[in-house]
Amino acid sequence: MFRLIFCVFATAAVYNVNAYEVDMYEFLMPNVWPHSDELYLCTPIRISPRNRFNIVGFQPNASMHTAHHMLLYGCSEPGSNDSVWNCGEMQRNVIDEIYSTASPCRSGSQIVYAWARDAPSLHLPKDVGFLVGQGSPIKYLVLQVHYMHRFPKGHTDNSGVFLKYTKAHMPRQAGVILLGTSGIIMPNMVEHMETACTMTEDKTIHPFAFRTHTHSLGTLVSGYVVHRNKDGDEWTLLGKKNPQLPQMFYPTENRDPIKKNDVLAARCTMNNSHEYVVKIGATNQDEMCNFYLMYWVENDTPLKQKYCFTAGPPNYYWSEAHENFNWIPDLEASTP
Repeated sequence: MFRLIFCVFATAAVYNVNAYEVDMYEFLMPNVWPHSDELYLCTPIRISPRNRFNIVGFQPNASMHTAHHMLLYGCSEPGSNDSVWNCGEMQRNVIDEIYSTASPCRSGSQIVYAWARDAPSLHLPKDVGFLVGQGSPIKYLVLQVHYMHRFPKGHTDNSGVFLKYTKAHMPRQAGVILLGTSGIIMPNMVEHMETACTMTEDKTIHPFAFRTHTHSLGTLVSGYVVHRNKDGDEWTLLGKKNPQLPQMFYPTENRDPIKKNDVLAARCTMNNSHEYVVKIGATNQDEMCNFYLMYWVENDTPLKQKYCFTAGPPNYYWSEAHENFNWIPDLEASTP
């Protein structure tokens, strides 16, 4: 069953940051046994519904030699009532004799935090926090860990993340929007996997951090905001990074506000030197193309839109997008 958190517990560390009290909760896998290769496991915690909390920092407790990557989901309802379950997209139709199979979230899914490749801790800017509990659609947090390799019998894992949180009011709520693609990469080819979404909500978001994620074929991931005006498209770089480096949240190159009718866009440059097609998928033999944008809103709620995905190649490219871009930074978007 669920662990109820953010009440009173003995493992909390209490200290002051920016004149408000901060506690820390150890959100870890409960000594699970990764019994097969390419296994995704999830474990939930239920937020006390009578209180409001703001998560202000994340301290990973994991190694890339054990965990390929970790995702922290905010959910209205978790995918399962079990304490641990198999939550891999590719394992939905596979019978697991140890763990039940379900999505990370049954409803209200959103990404709160992501980690890979020994990325360091993340601390949010002053007065910024992820609101959870009362007054938030996030009623549960679900930790997902991707284990690439099977553990020997008798060996277990407690990878996870230490959550730093406060009961203090934060005037700026944090949010994450994930840009990504589906698609395929043909053999012996450099491919551009691209996505773009127009901001349709009447909100102003302030970007402050970005994170890139691919598997082994990714050489560069770039993210932009495109301002549309009568003089033409203005592409402003939010961030670009080699995804083979630690996949942490880095400060954005530009922090100007993003508003309704602006377009968020991302490109993953992929180099497939194999003699076979590589598709987007959940295993390490597949690929992924992800650009995470973390932002805050002032005295408002985060975007309802949490994801921006396209079909990817060969069915989607910026040059053929319905936004009808009149200029694309083709060279810059694939050059470090």
